[in-house]
Amino acid sequence: MENHRYIEFKQQRELGDIISVTFQFIRENYKQLFEHIYKMVGPFFILVIAAVGYYTYSVAGNPLEAITGASGNFLISFPILAVSLLLFYAALYGTILNYIKTYVYNEGKVDETEIKQGVQQDFFKLFLLFVLSGIFVIAGMILFILPGIYLMVPLALAGAILVFKDFSVTESIAYSFSLVKDHWWMTFITLIVIWLLVYIIGLIFQVPLIIYTLVKTFTVVQEGAASDPEASSDWIFITLNVLASVIQYLLSTITVIAVAFIYFNLNEHKNLTGTYETIDKLGNQ
Repeated sequence: MENHRYIEFKQQRELGDIISVTFQFIRENYKQLFEHIYKMVGPFFILVIAAVGYYTYSVAGNPLEAITGASGNFLISFPILAVSLLLFYAALYGTILNYIKTYVYNEGKVDETEIKQGVQQDFFKLFLLFVLSGIFVIAGMILFILPGIYLMVPLALAGAILVFKDFSVTESIAYSFSLVKDHWWMTFITLIVIWLLVYIIGLIFQVPLIIYTLVKTFTVVQEGAASDPEASSDWIFITLNVLASVIQYLLSTITVIAVAFIYFNLNEHKNLTGTYETIDKLGNQ
């Protein structure tokens, strides 16, 4: 294994530092990290690809009509896609966060057995956590949007709390509000910057889809087939759309790692865990 400088998670960081150290961690650990993601998230990744493909096919041509008309394909494809994504994110978050957990515990060394055990232990808890978080945020959005935005910030950290502190689902949700207290705005700004950054990176991979859609739409209009919904979509459109969506989901790796750094940053503000550990080490020398 290549030797890299150990990156300390347990310390306070500013927004710019969190972004830079996130990409530093990826740069120095991507081989091992993605090897574990491949092994543990691979089956769910394939499931997501299939679900995205079916969903894209079911709403191709006229998405609004498929949704408002409650077509049979949409009523089947959307729940399948939603469940597939929840399973995928439960596996992805579990793998990455447990990778970081063993990395921190072993000061840079990664134990594959610990990661596997952690993923198995946390998988269904993370799945349930994401279901409940989604319900809370959607309900908050319905209530004049602002409550949903407020809830989104602490709940974004609940997965990290569940893994790093070995909490239950309800304990993780409750503690997330306590952790973010007095730091909501800074956490909100940090998360927004990270999400925007990941979205912009994802847009780069959507360029082929955008170009093809524009060319195809122009061609359809020229041929006078605009009234035919199927004319504006074909297997190339569906393939490009699936690839763009899947890449966007994989880029969530950046978000998960950033969330881990945000968690440790807030934990240092609240508990000074890393500071006390450093003092203890100095005292034992």
